[in-house]
Amino acid sequence: MKTAAAIGTSILGLILGNPTFLHAQHGHEGEQSGSQKEHGNERDKDKGHGRSAVHHSDSQHEQHREHESKERQQAHQEPNHGQARSREVHEHHAAHHDAWQDHRAKHWEHEHHTWHERGGYRGYHIPEDRFRAHFGRGHWFRVHSAPVIVVDGYPRFEYGGFRFSVVDPWPEYWSRAWYETDDVYVDYVNDGYYMYNRRHPGVAIAVNVSF
Repeated sequence: MKTAAAIGTSILGLILGNPTFLHAQHGHEGEQSGSQKEHGNERDKDKGHGRSAVHHSDSQHEQHREHESKERQQAHQEPNHGQARSREVHEHHAAHHDAWQDHRAKHWEHEHHTWHERGGYRGYHIPEDRFRAHFGRGHWFRVHSAPVIVVDGYPRFEYGGFRFSVVDPWPEYWSRAWYETDDVYVDYVNDGYYMYNRRHPGVAIAVNVSF
């Protein structure tokens, strides 16, 4: 019994008197503590990365909502713009239609006048080379396809680089939309310029030329 107690006391003395053993134990505990800290830092990083990903996702979602809002605004504005353009074209066409209809004769044989009856032609004379290039019975066109304006109540169209004011009424038996459907041409006959409708040969509508 005394012998066992002596042996235990000797072993305890060796342990307490050996600084190397104590230092090793302390170092092992430090390694465990440092490992726990490193794991904690990694978890903090993962949490921070998660928050960053959530923030980035929210930012993308916000940009997507803004893009959809802009598309809805454009879709709402474009039909309005198209409707305004369509209304403008319709009003422009209606103005030209009214101008032509106002110059429709009731009895053309009694209402039209030749340039001789009007006292002679006093407008612009088209140079011969340009006349041969763009005018005469071989050069027909549709009045509707040419730019048309109304000046002093008279329809005026442009063709071949010149302006033509229609000073005569057009026959009542012509189609109401002849300026859209019929081929016409401008020619110089006897005493001045006239517009002819190929659908109704022999009918001369006096026109005044300006440059």
